Amino acid sequence: MKTSTIVSISVGTAVTGLIAYAAYFDYKRRNDPEFRKALKRESRRQARIAKEEAEIQGKRQREEVKLAVQEAIEEGFPTDVEEKEAFFMQQIAQGEALAGDGSDPVGAALCFYKGLKVYPEPSSLIRIYDNTVPKEILEILAVMVAQDKSLKVGDFGAGSDRGSESGHGVE
Repeated sequence: MKTSTIVSISVGTAVTGLIAYAAYFDYKRRNDPEFRKALKRESRRQARIAKEEAEIQGKRQREEVKLAVQEAIEEGFPTDVEEKEAFFMQQIAQGEALAGDGSDPVGAALCFYKGLKVYPEPSSLIRIYDNTVPKEILEILAVMVAQDKSLKVGDFGAGSDRGSESGHGVE
């Protein structure tokens, strides 16, 4: 026999075997209640494992955020106006780079948080963040702001209620 004939027969046998297995699996799935139960059990087990892993990941991220905020507060922030401005610009640029990269959302949120700490009017900066920062990073930033009791920003993400104070609101 030729080599090509042997290869063709081998490939044909393998394909036929795969088709037969697929047909057998489909038959078992449709007609065997125990097999269906086993598939459902396995599916539920996989879903439970995925849920537990997501909870663990969320808990780990919350701890990471808490530690990052504590470290940032311990490091301190500049007090001089020029230093604050330079620090703010540096942190925002670094945060935008990390947010664009997408590899470190906690790091990006930390940069935006540090910028927020030195900004003279944090509530207006938060409104800007609402429009420019990705939602995932904004959620982490909200947790960071909630961790820092010394940062007064009003309602995070709810806009400002200053319209009635400045005479531009509806009376």
